[in-house]
Amino acid sequence: MRFHKIISVILHPIVIPTIGVLLYFLLVPNTIQKQLQLTILGLVFVVTYLIPVLLLAVLKAIGSIESYHVTTIKERKIPLAFMMVLFYLLGSTLIKLRSVSDLGILFYATSLGIVLVYVLFLTKLKTSLHLLSMGIAVGFFLLIQNNYGISFFPIIAVSILFSGLLGSARLHLKAHTPFEVYSGFIIGFLCPYFVNAFL
Repeated sequence: MRFHKIISVILHPIVIPTIGVLLYFLLVPNTIQKQLQLTILGLVFVVTYLIPVLLLAVLKAIGSIESYHVTTIKERKIPLAFMMVLFYLLGSTLIKLRSVSDLGILFYATSLGIVLVYVLFLTKLKTSLHLLSMGIAVGFFLLIQNNYGISFFPIIAVSILFSGLLGSARLHLKAHTPFEVYSGFIIGFLCPYFVNAFL
């Protein structure tokens, strides 16, 4: 039980964007100055980690959510609507910077994934956000691999392995049904390709 909780925290959806951007700067050939890389990484961390944490703290303080785990569909609606907009704005900002336009695709894809998760709320389906984020990461690096003709096999393989461990952990913790776990990963995986096709 402890292992499953630990991996769920380490690979939390609000952590993955920062890790993904860091890996992008480390693995993808680029001429971006280190200062700009740090600025972008800091922006991503603030927008995708600090702001969501502060939002959850406010929502908990006013009684809109019972815990930071936001386990019910009702509790997820406000945070996800907020994140949907934040990721879209972040994508809109980065897509304009030619040297990091790939990251614009990443955050547009994340915003799209959240939109689809939100739509599925109508069917009472609580899609796994953990697996959504991992699916987006795998799909994004596969897309970048195809676009640049450079193998990112190690990071993709490790990401898939972690996705399996994370999915198992979410099921073990009874946080989701198998369908919610699988659908989260599949939706996430497809979103970068969908966004890339229309940009």
